[in-house]
Amino acid sequence: MDFDKIVGRVQDFPKKGILFYDLMPVFQDPVSFRALIAEMAKPYLSDSIKKVVGIEARGFILGAPIADRIGAGFVPVRKKGKLPGEVSSLSYQLEYGTDTIEVQAGAIKPGDKVLLVDDLLATGGTARAAIDLIKKQGGEVLCVSVAIELTGIGGRERVAPVPIKSILVYPA
Repeated sequence: MDFDKIVGRVQDFPKKGILFYDLMPVFQDPVSFRALIAEMAKPYLSDSIKKVVGIEARGFILGAPIADRIGAGFVPVRKKGKLPGEVSSLSYQLEYGTDTIEVQAGAIKPGDKVLLVDDLLATGGTARAAIDLIKKQGGEVLCVSVAIELTGIGGRERVAPVPIKSILVYPA
């Protein structure tokens, strides 16, 4: 399926000078959504992945059905204060400040093989933090899978040496 024809483009969002690639048209169409999930899950159907970790919020939309498709558990990575019970946290640098992400303590067991899923890889800051949080719990990230990768702004380099599988690639 040619997802590029379905992905929306919104100029000057979220701020002036940014071209935003909008996956909502893909998510809203059952045929294209199912095809995207199948395409993202296909490389992992025979892997020994135990957990799919989805990054808030659109990583949930993709991660949960991918986990179901490959027979793995799903673990959400959320912003600070959104998960009940004991959590494992990691703070990381943003362009202008810091942010904190969390996962429920024990959600990832030592030795779990993990697929990290998000809608978009840009600078790689949140993905790198999620990888480090997964490692903190003893998990091993086998791959980062994204629907869209923006090139030229360091995301791939920041996530290295973890491999990245992108369905669509656009210049930033």
